[in-house]
Amino acid sequence: MSEILNLNPSELWANFYALTQIPRPSKHEEKVVAYLVEFAKKHNLEYKVDEVGNIIMRKPATKGMENRKGVILQAHVDMVPQKNNDKVHNFETDPIETRIDGEWVKANGTTLGADNGMGAAAAMTVLASTTLEHGPIEALFTIDEETGMTGAFGLKSGELNGDILLNLDSETEGELYVGCAGGIDASITIDYATEAVPAGYCAYKLIVGGLKGGHSGMDIILGRGNANKILFRLLRWVAECGIRLESIDGGSLRNAIPREASAVLVFPTEHKDCILKEFDKVAEAVAKELEAVDGDFFMKYEAVDMPKVVMTEADTNRCINLVYAAPNGVMRMSDSMPGLVETSLNMAIVKTDGNKMAIHSLLRSSVDSAKEDLAERLVCLAELAGGKCELAGGYPGWKPNMKSPILTTMQATYNKLYGKEPKIMAIHAGLECGLFGTMYPNWDMISFGPTIMYPHSPDEKVNIASVGKFWDYLVETLKNIPVK
Repeated sequence: MSEILNLNPSELWANFYALTQIPRPSKHEEKVVAYLVEFAKKHNLEYKVDEVGNIIMRKPATKGMENRKGVILQAHVDMVPQKNNDKVHNFETDPIETRIDGEWVKANGTTLGADNGMGAAAAMTVLASTTLEHGPIEALFTIDEETGMTGAFGLKSGELNGDILLNLDSETEGELYVGCAGGIDASITIDYATEAVPAGYCAYKLIVGGLKGGHSGMDIILGRGNANKILFRLLRWVAECGIRLESIDGGSLRNAIPREASAVLVFPTEHKDCILKEFDKVAEAVAKELEAVDGDFFMKYEAVDMPKVVMTEADTNRCINLVYAAPNGVMRMSDSMPGLVETSLNMAIVKTDGNKMAIHSLLRSSVDSAKEDLAERLVCLAELAGGKCELAGGYPGWKPNMKSPILTTMQATYNKLYGKEPKIMAIHAGLECGLFGTMYPNWDMISFGPTIMYPHSPDEKVNIASVGKFWDYLVETLKNIPVK
């Protein structure tokens, strides 16, 4: 795992390696925060852990740079805990196993944590350096970005003094992000009644898998399969054959496109051959539809022990119809930025607990009114199905400022280093910048980073060469921060 220590820039990779050895799934960041406290003490940095668990560090300007505007380097310390089904790994206790694969660094069957470990490592490297030139530096390491932006929500105004925020949480080298989508969580619940299994029935488990999944904002435009939607498509096609649902287990994280889903169901034995053939037929159609983006998709079924109770037929149909009809995927593309998703919905999790089915979706939009409209559609759909929809965790988007002084500086710096202009982008994902802008409206903000592919999935990987370019760009940007 330590072979990445041989990569350059060595100090940055060493800090990233250290982070991979510290378990830090969202909502379990206490070990990495403790590590950062010790890091601050080791390097004689002023530091503070705020009320929610964010850690702030300060480093004075190097000699002759005291008159530059203050810069805040910002990254989140948590990571998405996703693994392949055959991988034994406890994200709360086990280190990430890294490996070099050609031009990329990957993990062994789990998420890598380059999102946002690379950004955190870069900030640490700046703080530890005795040779870099820079003005006053503050570093803000936030917690729980991936499951609710708890750290950003909990940050209080007045904690930081800088003028410019460099968010180190973007995932394509050579792109500068100046805007992001806002989001909101929607949780639909529907109660259901159960009954004994009718006589003459058989029990099967239906499984959907092999999908790539991915980031529910960044990858939603790719049209990858959503395991929950596919599972209920299969169920809908046999809903009139007397099936009853016993349980549903689909997806695990609100911000990841679900890769796997399963259902235990019963149906009349006399219809078994017909139902299983229909499953095969629908799965074949889905495979053809997804062959360009999800070529490893599979559906399988297997006989299981008979459950004691199942949903009533009426409630089975209500649950199937609700999930099948619910929106998912890209709702609208942006009019102002071609190729950018404006509004989307990811049906992330569908689960039952014995008397209730829950559907958890994450809605995103760069237009607040569109986000609110989509949320209200879910409220209405839930009411029509006899359930309810609760909306929570809303956060604002970040409106682009094309006249930003730091944008002008970073465009010129990139051109000087690499002989071309960086791309100016907005992102269909929730960056913490949206929340920071409400508390620190004076901040001039940019987000950038190295190239990271397939974040939030076990296929996550970071491009080695892009890490070097990202670091050189950060160093040169700090040298050229405008005066106050």
